[in-house]
Amino acid sequence: MIRTLVLTDELELKENVPLEELSNLGISWYWADFNSPSEEEAVLLEHHFHFHPLAVEDCYHFLQRPKLDYYDDYHFFVVHALNQKTLESEEVDLFVGHNFIVTFHFAKLNEVDTVWERVLTNKNIWHHGSSYISYMIIDKLVDNYFPTIYQIEDQLNEIEDKEANKGSLMDEVFDIRSDLLKLRRTIIPMRDLLYRILNSDRLDIVKEQRAYYIDIHDHLLKLAEIIESNREITSDMRDNYLSLNSFRMNKIMITLTIISSVFIPLTFIAGVYGMNFKNMPELHWHYGYFMVLGVMTVIGVGMVLWFKAKGWFDVFK
Repeated sequence: MIRTLVLTDELELKENVPLEELSNLGISWYWADFNSPSEEEAVLLEHHFHFHPLAVEDCYHFLQRPKLDYYDDYHFFVVHALNQKTLESEEVDLFVGHNFIVTFHFAKLNEVDTVWERVLTNKNIWHHGSSYISYMIIDKLVDNYFPTIYQIEDQLNEIEDKEANKGSLMDEVFDIRSDLLKLRRTIIPMRDLLYRILNSDRLDIVKEQRAYYIDIHDHLLKLAEIIESNREITSDMRDNYLSLNSFRMNKIMITLTIISSVFIPLTFIAGVYGMNFKNMPELHWHYGYFMVLGVMTVIGVGMVLWFKAKGWFDVFK
């Protein structure tokens, strides 16, 4: 579907003007939105608007990294929206000229629809033109990143407060790390793009709205910092879990080592006197059984005391 908004020289805003009639009107600016276009509609980027073939090719090949390309009478932006369900990036392409903006996206985006409605209902926006509309779209896309980030922060806070099985909590932590990685792949390139936009000398549209683009860049810096902070938190949780597991395993190994060490000599003695050879003098002692038990008791108690003196039992405190 292709929809259009046109502001005439008489400051009359018209909606859904056919593309063929745009050249017949006295236009202050226009916005053409390719919303989930068909193949026949998509080719109009090149055949009707005569955009550069490389820029058109970037629109067709999903998913491009956020970027900015300069052309003679317009600039081409690739920006990313965020799918709230999958946390995957969804590409939005913007062709921004002095008196027009063309947006192209295969997925239906609430952010673009919201900006469209704002332009329709707010006359104060009309005199700003295409450069301000492009800012509004990018700003809305970035604002839509925040709810997901804050939701992940709430999840991490809940995990820290839980006393449930640590193994199940670690599954949640690793899922969150995966989500943070997806967000990072979206937000970091967008931050780099805004930095390039702000430091470009060839973008007159940004010079007019520089303060607004600085605000978007600040938001992206904040988002990047939150993501890195949350990744560090999940790393700490993971390391603490592994350390706790290692500590528990060490306690088990020490317990088994102590038991084995105590019973090895006792098993040896029992094995020797359990061979039942006829010529074993000790078998004929009247008190031999009690003497051997006494020796085994002394050895066992002595080894336990020796381990205690060495500090082996401190791990159980």
